[in-house]
Amino acid sequence: MSENSTTIAREQFTFFQKTMAWCVHLFTASGLVAGFMAILAINDLAWRGAMLWLVVALVIDGIDGTFARIFRVQEVLPDMNGKTMDYIIDFATYAIIPAYFFHQAGLVEAAYNLPCTIVILLVSALYYSKEGMVSEDYYFIGFPVMWNMVVFYLFFVFELSSIWNMLAVIFFAVLHFVPIKFVYPSRGKHFQRLTIAVTTILIIDFAVILWYHPEKYFWLSLVAILAAIYFGVLAIYDTWWVK
Repeated sequence: MSENSTTIAREQFTFFQKTMAWCVHLFTASGLVAGFMAILAINDLAWRGAMLWLVVALVIDGIDGTFARIFRVQEVLPDMNGKTMDYIIDFATYAIIPAYFFHQAGLVEAAYNLPCTIVILLVSALYYSKEGMVSEDYYFIGFPVMWNMVVFYLFFVFELSSIWNMLAVIFFAVLHFVPIKFVYPSRGKHFQRLTIAVTTILIIDFAVILWYHPEKYFWLSLVAILAAIYFGVLAIYDTWWVK
């Protein structure tokens, strides 16, 4: 396509369409603002506030793709790469900031704190550099970089000892490189409606858990645990039971 025809194609989109496309990109970028607010909260040892901002970033990441498809962002603004922006923000809010949370919260003994934090950062970088991180049918291959969720469970749901928290870090670090298919909730091929429902319930449960923190209620923790089990079983089903 020539430069002139490309220009004409771009001019076919209305001002409203372009405005909405830019709004979607700004909405995606706001996830980084939420991440920065989480850093400020961590510095103040405001754990509940920090995790709340990370959950906000998670929600933004979960729905911005839907908006991008609705408003045809890739077509309207072809010079903007939303996927690259998404990767940058995700690495900050799913790896770097949760690692900082982990380190500052002291979930393991001091001697293991920095080594565990380094492991989280290194394996996250390696995972993001891996070809085929996301399959053609939109599954994450290996446990996705979601250390925000790991930290949430370790800090707000469970009350594990230092050694168990360290073992959890090692377990999920190794799981990054095990070829198990983990679903992207809004694009799952099997049980999509159920998966979206479980995801929605889980996010609401997270919000309620944070609301009541530092008090812990068994039923709230149970909902979070059952949701985690659901995603684990679904990963096994998608990997080995369905071809």
